[in-house]
Amino acid sequence: MATTAEPSRSATTRHGGNGLSGGLRLLLSAGAGLSVASLYYSQPMLGVMGANIGASDTAVGLVPTLTQLGYALGILLLAPLGDRFDRRRIILIKAAVLSVALLLGGLAPGIGLMLAVSLAIGLTATLAQDIVPAAATLAPERERGKVVGTVMTGLLLGILLSRVISGVVAEHFGWRAMYMLAAASVALIGLVAWRGLPRFRPTSTLTYGALLGSLASLWREHGALRRAAMAQGLLSVGFSAFWSTLAVMLHGAPFHLGSAAAGAFGLAGAAGALGAPVAGRIADRIGPEVVTRLGAALTALSFATMFASPWLAPNARLWLLVASAIGFDLGVQITLVAHQTIVFGIDPAARSRINALLIFGMFIGMSIGAASGSFALARWGWVAVTLLATASALAALLVRLWPELRASAPSTRRADGTYES
Repeated sequence: MATTAEPSRSATTRHGGNGLSGGLRLLLSAGAGLSVASLYYSQPMLGVMGANIGASDTAVGLVPTLTQLGYALGILLLAPLGDRFDRRRIILIKAAVLSVALLLGGLAPGIGLMLAVSLAIGLTATLAQDIVPAAATLAPERERGKVVGTVMTGLLLGILLSRVISGVVAEHFGWRAMYMLAAASVALIGLVAWRGLPRFRPTSTLTYGALLGSLASLWREHGALRRAAMAQGLLSVGFSAFWSTLAVMLHGAPFHLGSAAAGAFGLAGAAGALGAPVAGRIADRIGPEVVTRLGAALTALSFATMFASPWLAPNARLWLLVASAIGFDLGVQITLVAHQTIVFGIDPAARSRINALLIFGMFIGMSIGAASGSFALARWGWVAVTLLATASALAALLVRLWPELRASAPSTRRADGTYES
């Protein structure tokens, strides 16, 4: 059913012996960040976009909805193809289609084409989820966590900074300019990848239908994958609840701040994301299981500090929110890096499919967090959002501690470099 999960001979020779070159790491990090950023560029620009193309608030609100839907479908339907075909070819095709979709978005005369383009952007932005398994495959086993952490830093910075950048560009040059700039950046990544990315030997001979069917088998067979997806999904509930309600909360009393202030909080989150490579190195040294517990605990503690907000002056509350954002973003990101280190060691021949399941679980958590966070804020206020975020992080910590409660031995690294939990 599957062959050994290794890149082609040229990839192994050039990168597998002494680690990835700095240039290739930069390419993979930038590619992950710029592709996933395409999901979020539209969000700060919806108001001006709708007015420009004559679309109602309801219609233009479907732009980010279809983008996220496309991404979810792409994770399940397209990301597993990385195990069946040369990942380099998939990366190049997706980069080309994504750049064209972004270009059409910048040229769209009306809401109809804009909605179709948004779905296409979501589908092909899953390019990021082809790059991460490619980095894990190219990395020497002793450096896998470090390399994945570096690439994830690029991806996470793309998520956290995309709204800030698009807001600034749209304000000074117009929303169409942001789409044009995004299209050019992805096209450049594709060109550099065409010249610098090695070919990958397919690790499976399954048909497409069997490939998708194997997702259920992988989920049933690997408890470590289920625990990772569940814990990361729970952390994502609180993460999404915070970011999806922050702008609304800051707009009201006592802050009365605009969307630019809420976007600036992304810079605080970016500071936390920079800890991902450190988490990868620690995971390589002491094992990723410990890192998942530390990350979940840090996330829960950071969310819990926000319970002090009602007793602080407005300025002090803002600083507390900044500190909390740095802390929980760091906790969520280092846990994700550790989880990917764990699951990439489960079955090297199924890395793309396993990563798709992990990220899909994370996406489900983010969707639940956005909906429940908005409901909690409207019904009970910011304290309820804080309670939701803290409780979900504590639940994630319990998921990571549960295997140890049942069996005292923590995750251990096998001789072949995979992890047993």
